[in-house]
Amino acid sequence: MIPWLDTHTPFPDVATALTTDAPGLLAAGADLSPQRLLMAYKHGIFPWFSEGQPILWWSTDPRMVLMTEQFRVSDSLKKTLRKVQRSMDHGGRWQVRFDSAFEQVMRACAAPRRDGPGTWISDDIIAGYCGLHQMGYAHSAELWLDGELVGGAYGVSIGRMFYGESMFARVSDGSKIALAYLVGFLRRHGVKMIDCQQETGHLASLGAAPIPRAAFLAHLRNSIELPQISVWEPIAPLAAAS
Repeated sequence: MIPWLDTHTPFPDVATALTTDAPGLLAAGADLSPQRLLMAYKHGIFPWFSEGQPILWWSTDPRMVLMTEQFRVSDSLKKTLRKVQRSMDHGGRWQVRFDSAFEQVMRACAAPRRDGPGTWISDDIIAGYCGLHQMGYAHSAELWLDGELVGGAYGVSIGRMFYGESMFARVSDGSKIALAYLVGFLRRHGVKMIDCQQETGHLASLGAAPIPRAAFLAHLRNSIELPQISVWEPIAPLAAAS
């Protein structure tokens, strides 16, 4: 039985998360306020639930993470990134921006997909993360084509730890381009690990891999104590990788 949280209840120790039936499930209830979300991320906990369910809080073991030095960029993506960077350098059709349309990125991530329904990202989730964005803890990487948002990713940043949340694409490789710029920026600013939460083949193809929760938490505890990144501006991802 997992504990039920009210607004003022602290999270239980992550070691008490379920190991069978729903591995990693830690607690239910509470709220999605920016303060609650910030507390969760600082302890390696994240919300994930479907429509009609209560708020569910998770701390999975193992934990899927992407080490920024291990991010895989295919030859075809490298070619596309060079094209996008040339466009940015000369005021062309393609542009990458950070934090210019955070809520728009979230709503695009929540929209129905071609292969199924929308994600679990509800209006309450959007409100909570937009609150984190206003506090300087949540950020978006955005791909624009002719002034239209065509790809993006968003997540939470605490100290030198980044927690990836979701991505979307309306053009080929749109999410990968946004992610590549985000990873390049984070690498340049000393962020070594991106929390991916869910173990998927797509994330594995980009270089992500599971690690023990204990190792994840040890890295997290050190990283969140480092100074916040104050200025978020895209840099050429291939230059950042060199």
